[in-house]
Amino acid sequence: MNDRIMVVDDEPDILTALKLVLEKQNYEVITALNGKECLKHLEKGFRGIILMDLMMPQMDGWETINQIVKRGYIENVAISIITGKGTKDFQKMSSLGSYVFDYLAKPLNVEQIITSVERCQKFYYKKNA
Repeated sequence: MNDRIMVVDDEPDILTALKLVLEKQNYEVITALNGKECLKHLEKGFRGIILMDLMMPQMDGWETINQIVKRGYIENVAISIITGKGTKDFQKMSSLGSYVFDYLAKPLNVEQIITSVERCQKFYYKKNA
């Protein structure tokens, strides 16, 4: 079973906190500070769950998701949004929302993250069975 998670966020404190929480749940966690780093991990063969922040410099979460889809990596991942943006961007959601499994608003709580990851993992494995 592939229990890999990539956390993509430009805030180092969030990356560290999520990595610690998820590693305690026995997940293998890698981190990326922006969309470009995320794409590099995918190019190197990452498969699994991606927790993606939306508001990042260089390449925001929506553009990163768009690139994941364009490059054909979407078959290898399940994406959940983690964002400080309180409301969903319905314009972006209408075009890319079908590629997003869950939408979590910051501040995140541990139970919310773990529950979302477990549900996302079930979806990912069903999708790739």
